[in-house]
Amino acid sequence: YSVSHDLRAPLRAINGFTRILLEDYSQKLDDEGRRICGVICDNAKKMGQLIDDLLSFSRLNRTELRMTRIDMKPIVASIIEELAPPDKRQRIQFRIDDLASVSADPPLIHQVWMNLISNAVKFSSRCEKAVISISSKIEDGFVVFCVSDNGAGFDMRYVDKIFGVFQRLHNVKDFEGTGVGLAIVQRIITRHGGKVWAEGAVNQGASFYFSLPVDNALMD
Repeated sequence: YSVSHDLRAPLRAINGFTRILLEDYSQKLDDEGRRICGVICDNAKKMGQLIDDLLSFSRLNRTELRMTRIDMKPIVASIIEELAPPDKRQRIQFRIDDLASVSADPPLIHQVWMNLISNAVKFSSRCEKAVISISSKIEDGFVVFCVSDNGAGFDMRYVDKIFGVFQRLHNVKDFEGTGVGLAIVQRIITRHGGKVWAEGAVNQGASFYFSLPVDNALMD
């Protein structure tokens, strides 16, 4: 947290002085100079997002869990509505099965769904017809939820790295992101007494799973 907080001051300075160059000295810069200033601003923005994600990750262990019964289906529906408005629905087909209700912390579980579904949308963005499936089942005392897509997938040889902080299996030029989202998912689910794992193949899609204790879970 301390490192993340202290990084903000020099980052603000870099961004601020670069904008001064663009706004007050633009006439003295040639096209290449203005382009370079633009690159600096873009990267400062990305660094700011990295810091925000690092702060979010560091706070997870200090957040008190407020457990309550959650109906998962409305959460998933609201996230899909946010991530895939009607103009995108022609390209993305969502298949949502009945989802079990569980006891969990609502804001944190919302974050889990947001990260997993947004990843599915992102990594299937190059498919002519993306298919994203969301389901749940009860297995060995746990409710297992799954988000799968038919997108870029990943090499299973590197599956152990996929939930690490700042670990990326795809080039940032191909798919944007900071590499923190799945680490946040893992930490949230671990705090709830569950597990996360993934399966995939290059260019054949991926499936991400998380489990939560049954705790009298009910299928809607």
